[in-house]
Amino acid sequence: MTTTISNSKIRADISSNGAELISLKKSKTGKEYIWNGNPEFWAKHSPTLFPIVGTLKNNSYLYNNVEYHLSRHGFARDNFFEIIQQTNNEIVFSLKSNDETLKKYPFQFELQIKYTISENALHVTYNVFNNNDVQMPFSIGGHPAFALEKEFENYSLTFEADETLEYYPLENDLLLNQSSLINLEKKTLPLTYSLFENDALVFKQLKSKNIQIVENNKPIFNFNFNDFPNFGIWTKINAPFICLEPWVGYADTVSANGNILEKEGIILLEPKKNTTFTFSITIL
Repeated sequence: MTTTISNSKIRADISSNGAELISLKKSKTGKEYIWNGNPEFWAKHSPTLFPIVGTLKNNSYLYNNVEYHLSRHGFARDNFFEIIQQTNNEIVFSLKSNDETLKKYPFQFELQIKYTISENALHVTYNVFNNNDVQMPFSIGGHPAFALEKEFENYSLTFEADETLEYYPLENDLLLNQSSLINLEKKTLPLTYSLFENDALVFKQLKSKNIQIVENNKPIFNFNFNDFPNFGIWTKINAPFICLEPWVGYADTVSANGNILEKEGIILLEPKKNTTFTFSITIL
């Protein structure tokens, strides 16, 4: 089931399957900003990554000396979410732990995803509830893919801060311990497919908390991720989209020991507590 929220400036379509954003358009012109999910390249649009981000070493982890198995990016994106609140410009989805999730992730949780439209901005809020009497380890992240109408090299990313980008390369989906650097020119990263020959660019930290996608020197939209300490940028070679991925956590390193409580980047949420993270897309 797909549900629409809208105002006079933008409209968003969200699927109950994974509570996934599948369309974001200007209301008047119908211009589309989200990737169409063509399976020739990548069949998703904007999945939510939970309760892990990226890949676990051997696709498994240890908790209380018991081994559990989780596939890349976790299971939220493959589950049906219930709508628990809806107005013309806001909708809240909910996924609660169940018998199937407990086999992979032995914690009682609720994940709420709220989409809110305000003027020309879409705000996406993750609200994670720990319904256990113990700490709950988790990571969470967004994976929105933005459609690019022109050739890939017509686009660039403008960062809020003047910084040198330090990223961690992937090897068999795991992070290497040695980082590499990308120098920006006037805060700008021109997009080329060669940047992604070894998969995503993974940043454990960025000074910038706002990035613009720019088409031929004209900004298209702002992407704000104040609440997220980590970030990924990704595309498939020759695909007409770019993913900007705000994360809390990231893939295992090649030297990870498998203990989920000691996983680099993991959040340990206190019992009976909840925490929220918001990112925003502002159409220009």
